[in-house]
Amino acid sequence: MHRISPMLAGELCVRDVVTANADETVVEAARRMSQYRVGDLIVVERTLPIGIVTDRDLVVNVLAWPERRPAEVHVIDVMQRELVLALEEDDIEHVLERMREHAVRRIPVVDRRGALQGILTLEDVLGW
Repeated sequence: MHRISPMLAGELCVRDVVTANADETVVEAARRMSQYRVGDLIVVERTLPIGIVTDRDLVVNVLAWPERRPAEVHVIDVMQRELVLALEEDDIEHVLERMREHAVRRIPVVDRRGALQGILTLEDVLGW
């Protein structure tokens, strides 16, 4: 009987990841999201992911507070620091389980050294 190999995170992920630096302003980050039509940026230090900032983070943590001046707020101030990561060789079923467990729709994909290699979204997996 022929066994079908599992689909791996590295096979489905988008390799062209839009990133941000922790010290840039949220205005710069929002412009990049708009330019590339994405809802999130992976925050990197060199090649290592250290956080994620989403369009929702910008709304809830910046725009909802009139006293905050977006040009003075930095990505590091609003990014989510606790990342749920997937390895390139992780089975998609395992990745989906981690996404479900942590209630996330996006997951950075890294190599064994921890360097960012791509991003995998629920939409990518489901083919939406």
